[in-house]
Amino acid sequence: MTTMLLIASLAVGGSALVLLARDERPAFRAATPVVFGGLVLWLWQVVCTGYGVPEVLLPPPSRIGAAIIGHLPTLGQDFQQTFLRAVIPGWLIGCASGLLAAIALDASPFLRRGVLPLSSLVSAMPIVGIAPIMVMWFSFDWQSKAAVVVVMTFFPMLVNAAAGIGQTGAMEADLMRSYGAGYARTLLKLRLPSALPFVFNALKLNATLALIGAIVAEFFGTPIVGMGFRISTEAARLNLDVVWAEIVMAALAGSLSFALLTLVERVVTFWHPSFR
Repeated sequence: MTTMLLIASLAVGGSALVLLARDERPAFRAATPVVFGGLVLWLWQVVCTGYGVPEVLLPPPSRIGAAIIGHLPTLGQDFQQTFLRAVIPGWLIGCASGLLAAIALDASPFLRRGVLPLSSLVSAMPIVGIAPIMVMWFSFDWQSKAAVVVVMTFFPMLVNAAAGIGQTGAMEADLMRSYGAGYARTLLKLRLPSALPFVFNALKLNATLALIGAIVAEFFGTPIVGMGFRISTEAARLNLDVVWAEIVMAALAGSLSFALLTLVERVVTFWHPSFR
């Protein structure tokens, strides 16, 4: 019975997705991911309940939804501690400092040759090695998690912004020189606007990296609140529905951050060929 229900669900859902994907109207384009997500949740529920999958291995979506509703105050406190107090400040500081460093590297060939090769070395350092050090340096509270986020977001922004600033076309640069524009004006009027697609790529990448870094950093010491703390403690107690509730909250926060940055990118870089 369960197998037949799965086959029927796949047939109906797949047909609906094919029809939606063929229509380019905005309403249908928006409905496609909604229908796909609903189909995934339905199949997940059917598999878990129909085949008796132990909840320790994988709880059904209905159980996860009940855990979210039942633990809303706790989830809200964890979200405030991790996302609002650690992720956002660390993301802002890391991205801003990476952009300023990219500008400094562009103005100094000496720094560019010395710092850029080190960026791959530092960015390859594992979070599990950085997090305990930051906890020792900046205490157990949110400051140490924000410091981990700064380290994780600095070099992606540095590399992307440096590449964007350096890709300005020769014809545009010659035009600015013919107008008598100096380095600062050329940077503000031409090179930074041309680098905006690269900067937004780094901002969107860092939006997910920052959340991952903050959650992992909380495994190594934090007050008794936070997404990473809750995941580690509830997993040890085998309360997997609460663990999945935290995972869903983190996924929603990361997805909404990415979507918001994408909307801002469309407004700011409307002139770019990819949005025409």
